Amino acid sequence: MAFDGLVLKSVIKELSILINGKVNRIYEPNKNELILSIYAGGKTYALDIDITANNYRMNLTTNTKSNPYVAPNFCMVLRKHLIGSKINKIYMDGLERIAFIDFECFNEMNDKVIRTLAIELMGKYSNVILLNQDYTIIDGLKKFDNEILNTSSRNIMPGRKYILPASSKKNILDFSEKEFIDFCSSLENHNLDNIIPNNFTGISKLFIQSSLEELKISNLKTEASLSEVYKYIFQIINSENVICKTYKNNYTIFISTSKDDLQINFFLDDYYYSKSQDETFKEYRNNLLKIINGTLDKIMRKLDNINKKIADCKNLEKYKIYGELLLANIYRIDTLKESNNYVEVENYYDNNSIIKIPIDTNLSTSQNAEKYYKKYNKLKNTLEVVGIQKKDTEHELDYLGSLIYELDDANNLDAVNDIYNEISENILFNDNFRQNKKSKKESTSSLDNYLRLNIDNYTVLVGKNNKQNDYLTTKVASSNDYWFHAKEIHGSHVILRCNGEMPKIETIIKCAQIAAYYSKAKFSSNVPVDYTLIKYVKKPNGAVPGYVIYTNQKTVNVEPNSGITIKN
Repeated sequence: MAFDGLVLKSVIKELSILINGKVNRIYEPNKNELILSIYAGGKTYALDIDITANNYRMNLTTNTKSNPYVAPNFCMVLRKHLIGSKINKIYMDGLERIAFIDFECFNEMNDKVIRTLAIELMGKYSNVILLNQDYTIIDGLKKFDNEILNTSSRNIMPGRKYILPASSKKNILDFSEKEFIDFCSSLENHNLDNIIPNNFTGISKLFIQSSLEELKISNLKTEASLSEVYKYIFQIINSENVICKTYKNNYTIFISTSKDDLQINFFLDDYYYSKSQDETFKEYRNNLLKIINGTLDKIMRKLDNINKKIADCKNLEKYKIYGELLLANIYRIDTLKESNNYVEVENYYDNNSIIKIPIDTNLSTSQNAEKYYKKYNKLKNTLEVVGIQKKDTEHELDYLGSLIYELDDANNLDAVNDIYNEISENILFNDNFRQNKKSKKESTSSLDNYLRLNIDNYTVLVGKNNKQNDYLTTKVASSNDYWFHAKEIHGSHVILRCNGEMPKIETIIKCAQIAAYYSKAKFSSNVPVDYTLIKYVKKPNGAVPGYVIYTNQKTVNVEPNSGITIKN
């Protein structure tokens, strides 16, 4: 936990600039977030209140967020009561992670009244509750009754009295230094980073750990260490020069010799925005990977069935021979006895060795031969069809492999979104995107977002995904430009714009290094790369994005290089 009571208290100190500010707008971007637009001191500020279980906080923000077309109910209630109101006070009770904002506004009778927003930042129980001046609940972002909370004393429902959450922890602000030392000394635990967070509200383990490092003292409980930590906590509470810094892949607050205005608020804004983007990116990518892997499993099952059919066809030549041998010996086989279900004849395909041919005694010899010929022709036709199906299925598997490579290589939301747009239009994923109907006229904004490099005064273009690869190879490149691709390895299409000139072999090598780098073999030391002129690269009709066939190629083995470090 990083956003503890000490961080919240520091945030509220900085939010004093909002006092006497006017509430202009209120938004609810999602079910766990509110944004209040406040005009104060000649500037407009956006106060972001987020009650997500893992990212709960309250801070000023400069990041814009999309809003629903229809405002949710709680947002409408806040607008009704708070739009045009003036902020009177922003405060908290002790170090509990609950902030209160008092608004001065007018009711339906045009009487001046106070409305209070209680912002409870307590993990999965976080909430935002609007109260009237006698602390009766008007509405809450989340509504709970006593059955959900398993308590008979606290309800978050309109018309109920607002009661603070119960806590077994103590408020360090009520303790003198001696009382604090005596209390902690009476506890069995000997580690400060357990004793203090477990018994005092609003103080996180992370903060105690950072404090011990700042004070350069041991984590073991002694009167001296307890005294120093107590004084440091109150120095943090009372100092005006408190800043937020990253610590152990998280953050906490520190004493500083000086600080910028709103440093804590904007540190939190940047930290949580970056974290949110990263979480959204990972979730988006993992969801697409799940869809692709599901389709991959389906195609693999399809390939297994095709291979089984091919295996069933392996005896087709045997049936042809049976038919030929039966007809060749039709006059030697006078009568098929009912007691036999086979005949024995010489196999002239195998040195006239005797072969047993199963027969249907209810049919004549010619009819048995015809039956074997039909079976042979049926299997022959099946083998031709499934042979084509196998080739197409292997291309589909290769395409899915390229998508998985692209997802592994994607490092931002735009790259993942390009892959989403690609698969949503592909027939392989119809079951996943039944409602997705794209316009035939496609925007080229994402297609034009390919990588551009300058190598030896030549322009080199690198596709970031299959659709960009197609676009570069079939639309952008000229017939006499050079095309590069890692040999039999998933990767980007790389185009060397020649402008009618013949590039030097050194330039060819550099472009091949780039193609190797932007491939699945980027971490290898020796990668084969094919290159040829664009006029020898063709895309078959109906082929999946990124798939081409090419001829007249040459192959060079190179060490991957991104092109950025290549010196011209």
